[in-house]
Amino acid sequence: MKIFYPQFLFSFFFLLISCGKDDAQTTMPTSNAYKITKNISYNGVNVNVIIDKPENNTVDVLIVYHGTVMFDNQILTAAQNTLDAFKTILNRTDMMIVSVAYPEENLLMGDNIVHSEAALLWVKNNASSELGITINKIFLAGHSQGGYLVTRLNTMHVTNGVIANGPGPLNLVYRCQLEETGQIPNGITCNLLENAYGTTAANPNAYHERSLLNFTNGFKSDILFVQGMNDTPIQMYSWPTFKQQVTNCTNCQSSQFLELAGSGHGALFENANAKVAFNDFIASH
Repeated sequence: MKIFYPQFLFSFFFLLISCGKDDAQTTMPTSNAYKITKNISYNGVNVNVIIDKPENNTVDVLIVYHGTVMFDNQILTAAQNTLDAFKTILNRTDMMIVSVAYPEENLLMGDNIVHSEAALLWVKNNASSELGITINKIFLAGHSQGGYLVTRLNTMHVTNGVIANGPGPLNLVYRCQLEETGQIPNGITCNLLENAYGTTAANPNAYHERSLLNFTNGFKSDILFVQGMNDTPIQMYSWPTFKQQVTNCTNCQSSQFLELAGSGHGALFENANAKVAFNDFIASH
């Protein structure tokens, strides 16, 4: 029996991207509150970010990462829509949000961790001086592939807390095997991996090394995972294994799991209990 799932499995923002509008400013405004698009650089790595700053100049920061869109002419719109989605569920108006327009096109899954890391380290080390503000706490949040990236970043750097909604891809070996056997449509992610490594049968370790199942140890900060239990079959196939591996971690900070029956891939943005848990997590850290 064939299993159908959308080609862009790991993005919640299909409709938002198709009708979204990138209205971010590109120059520094004169008012205390502003929204700008800025190309930032850290250790020679450049990436665009959208910064939504409140009136206050001493801020906590929420750095957010969008879901998969595949093509780089869509990432600024995805970053803007992701900023808006997180701002809608955030019950604070005094927090600065930085949305990272990390690249995807022609990159193997996970290679954009360097751009995602550069944005985090820029906020940590350079944003205060470049923006003329004082930064207190820093939180990471991501949806889908964005959840994959913030989970990986949590194995690399300390922050005040991390929230990952529907993080994935969890298991690229399983996903790409389904494509190779014709059980689901072919997608760009697995095609790029096959061109680089061969099939999953020939080189399963290469696929596993880029799967989120390979990053379930060494969490440096507390993390909240939100997972809709009506997510796609391919996500739910590996979710119990992922959850168990994280639960078994002996060198991780605290991990919380919010599993929501009746909710799908965008659970954090659709479920009232998820929104409460999101805000409670930030408030408690």
